Amino acid sequence: MGHLDHATLGWLTPVLSYAMACTGAALGLRCTVRALAATGRVRRNWLLTAASAIATGIWTMHFTAMLGFGVSGTDIRYDVPLTLASLVVAMLFVCAGVFAVGRHPGRVQALLLGGLTTGLGVAGMHYLGMAAVRLHGEVSYDPLRVALSVLIAVVAATAALWAALAIRSPAAVTVASLIMGAAVSSMHYTGMHAVGVRVTPSGEPLPGASAMSFVFPLAVGLGAYLFITSAFVALSPAAGERHASASASARRPAGHPVP
Repeated sequence: MGHLDHATLGWLTPVLSYAMACTGAALGLRCTVRALAATGRVRRNWLLTAASAIATGIWTMHFTAMLGFGVSGTDIRYDVPLTLASLVVAMLFVCAGVFAVGRHPGRVQALLLGGLTTGLGVAGMHYLGMAAVRLHGEVSYDPLRVALSVLIAVVAATAALWAALAIRSPAAVTVASLIMGAAVSSMHYTGMHAVGVRVTPSGEPLPGASAMSFVFPLAVGLGAYLFITSAFVALSPAAGERHASASASARRPAGHPVP
């Protein structure tokens, strides 16, 4: 069996991947709060932004952590179509889960369905991403640890969606996002510790792209999307602020200069 190292770059990848998970969670929570205060097309747009933020944060967390993954005795490459498919899976499942809760925020059944859908999407993204790994050898999994990682994903997703419904204050959202980031990271590393690799030394070139030539630029791009979208959400007025501004404008006498 090859020796697996989950932090070949030291603490850099675990810390950075955790930061990505927290950023996506915080942005998703804030967008969901905005969605629940809106109606119609505006609510839909906020829910779409929330889903894309959460999915992007989870996917970026996974592949940032994978930058530090190494196996002794073999190089590692990534199948490009499968890697991109893992991102699509995360987007679709998280979107379905967020919309299930956002459309029916008061129903326990919607919360449980949304948590299950989102959690399975997170787990599916993780293991599809792992299926994209190419190396000289055979990859195996410990079924018990795989099941535990899926359970963690479902519980974490359900808790995240509950937090999106129950939490309103920025301070509480910050605490919730830190906890969610820890839960997503725990799911990832639980799943990674389920992996075993039997290395078969070979001089043949591996198919696929290296992490630095493909995964790293894509993760940086998605990370930039998270931070830009975070700035947009932070600067855009909430529904209550827009209502207050509209009320103030309505009370202002005609011809009164705008301050």
